[in-house]
Amino acid sequence: MTTVDEQGRPEPPLDGDEATTLLGFLDFHRATLAWKCAGLDAAGLRATVAPSTLTLGGLLKHLAYVEDHWFSHVLSGHDRAAPFDTVDWTATPDWDWESAADDTPEQLVRLWEDAVARSRELLGRALADDDLSQRARRPRGDGSRPSLRWILVHMVEEYSRHNGHADLIRESIDGSTGE
Repeated sequence: MTTVDEQGRPEPPLDGDEATTLLGFLDFHRATLAWKCAGLDAAGLRATVAPSTLTLGGLLKHLAYVEDHWFSHVLSGHDRAAPFDTVDWTATPDWDWESAADDTPEQLVRLWEDAVARSRELLGRALADDDLSQRARRPRGDGSRPSLRWILVHMVEEYSRHNGHADLIRESIDGSTGE
């Protein structure tokens, strides 16, 4: 049985195996981002903390891209999902961050939630063999192919870092604080 905290986040297991623990922390941090973005309108999702240009909407779109990139594109070898498949990433390397202001809150949340759902499905398939050492199907730019273990740890780190940004932005919008 999963314990849920007062913000509705699933607590990572205290005694799970390696995969269960990593997935528990990833889901905890996904839920933290959802909590930090909950109930905000377009202005809230576009708010920044000077001098940074980061927004909560940008975080949602960026993390949707990161979910797609690591779990679908790199780990599973699939083509990028829409809208990321049409972006010229060389010409616009910050497209995910910058284009978020053009999207509605509903579009941003749906994009992120759909990316997370696809990632969960792909992770379920990848973990069917219970092998965290399996290599990604698509190599990185340097030719290396990270293990599923590395990708999961990287994703926990990615969400942890960006949730720190989300804390500061949300507090500046309406004073909401919390871990």
